Amino acid sequence: MLEKFVTKTSFTSQEDFIQNFHLIVPEHFNFAYDVMDEWAATDPDKLALLWTNDQGAEIRFTFGQLKEYTDKTAAYFQQLGVKKGDRVMLMLKRRYEFWFSILALHKLAAIVIPATHLLTAHDIVYRCNSAEIKLIVIAGEDVMVQHVIEAMPECPSVEALSCVRPVHHEGSWDVFKCDVQAANGKILHFHNFDEGIQHAPAFVRPERNETSDIMIMYFTSGTTAEPKMVAHDFSYALGHLSTGVFWHNLHENSLHLTIADTGWGKAVWGKLYGQWFAGATVFVYDHEKFMPDDILRMMEKYRITSLCCPPTIYRFLIREDLSKYDLSSLEYCTTAGEALNSAVYDKFRQLTGIRLMEGFGQTETTLTLGTFPWMEPKPGSMGVPNPQYDIDLLTADGRSAEDGEQGEIVIRTDKGKPVGMFCQYYRDPELTKHVWHDDMYHTGDVAWRDEDGYYWFVGRVDDVIKSSGYRIGPFEVESALMTHPAVVECAITGVPDDIRGQVVKATIVLGKEYKHRIETEEGKEELIREIQNHVKQVTAPYKYPRVVEFVDELPKTISGKIKRVDIRNKHKKA
Repeated sequence: MLEKFVTKTSFTSQEDFIQNFHLIVPEHFNFAYDVMDEWAATDPDKLALLWTNDQGAEIRFTFGQLKEYTDKTAAYFQQLGVKKGDRVMLMLKRRYEFWFSILALHKLAAIVIPATHLLTAHDIVYRCNSAEIKLIVIAGEDVMVQHVIEAMPECPSVEALSCVRPVHHEGSWDVFKCDVQAANGKILHFHNFDEGIQHAPAFVRPERNETSDIMIMYFTSGTTAEPKMVAHDFSYALGHLSTGVFWHNLHENSLHLTIADTGWGKAVWGKLYGQWFAGATVFVYDHEKFMPDDILRMMEKYRITSLCCPPTIYRFLIREDLSKYDLSSLEYCTTAGEALNSAVYDKFRQLTGIRLMEGFGQTETTLTLGTFPWMEPKPGSMGVPNPQYDIDLLTADGRSAEDGEQGEIVIRTDKGKPVGMFCQYYRDPELTKHVWHDDMYHTGDVAWRDEDGYYWFVGRVDDVIKSSGYRIGPFEVESALMTHPAVVECAITGVPDDIRGQVVKATIVLGKEYKHRIETEEGKEELIREIQNHVKQVTAPYKYPRVVEFVDELPKTISGKIKRVDIRNKHKKA
């Protein structure tokens, strides 16, 4: 399988990877046909998807079965009027119907828009009208159904709704009997997804797509403005070959778990494209509430071999007594989504013997920087450039940064758009031009590179703090703070100062066993001094937070990103 899409399938060093890794991009590439249906033809009984949930259900799908179900789902969507180029939003949580749907929509050359189940009616209206969504497919939970119903009167583009039967049956109505008041006086009904695919006619394959056609779009979470529509073409799936095969280090006997909801880009990074290029089995645990003990029990029960999740999840896992679980099947672990604290790396390796291999990318890209199997990881480093991308660091005055010097991570595109990089912000040429001009895409992320070529995250361009001539990245201070036992979560921002220009402010969520210490002013000041001194000892003294605020929770987007702009604005008003 791999030989059809990459010039070399194994590497022994980064030099080998840089020189000999090249993707082969077919003229009409379509992941659903060219990879998934090929697996179904050559190895139909091979296990592709192992799905289980917190209710004890378990279903296994082979590649042959996935072809059958995705063909049925594609035929069902055709009955609902979906054609090439139509936009379809999937709000399916971790239900296995997500995989049926996304692959079916690829087969139809429709545009998939994965979305989180946490969207409110306002969020749904914004997405439907921005992208002119034609069909919405949802999991049938009460709150989600209610939000869709509330949104429909303001969504004139929506022509059909489809609902997967709910896992829990305590719903207050029969969703399939609901009259939904839509725009322009229309009445919509929720079609029964399960019955629809069961009774679907034979699938008739439509016209072939071009590789350059738009395949998938994500609404980014937007920490300062409304979400952007990031559009990827059909080569995006191929761009993730390196994610699954060479970063996750997967093979045909791997059972891989990525902890992510299907509404986020992380799901297709870790639960779809790259994993099935490798021929691995994707493991899905469909759960309502994250509980570290549950995850560890699933890993033990099913003998998971490969894990990928954000550093935050690893922080929760290492707080458990790992000696209670048999994790001997675990071979390889990766992490992305935020910068990794070296203390988490060290503790996880101490408990499991496994190194955490960090990676970096954006919704607009696939894996751009990574720590690959043939490398020795440096805890806290994002790794080195994936040879798919021509990476550079650009200083404020427009030159390439020297080793040890901070600069914005940019991707040079003078030799063409890298495989896996986005095409545009959909219907927003001005915004696209703002970040991608002069043959260079500006990521907005600041890093520095050491003498060995490893990159180290500093922060977003707008978040870097300039104090008394120093440039201070939020992450390095947050990493120091997180090693103090009182700190559960924190955010670092810069606040104005007449003398220093800016000073470092720490907004901290305390562990419950420490909250009593801030009930008196004396106790609060004592804890602040203790935390400040701790930071001075862990990192350079000039980086310590001169302003400390304790809060019950940090402001976040629905994707979990900290909204630092809200913290800064709150400080201005104080």
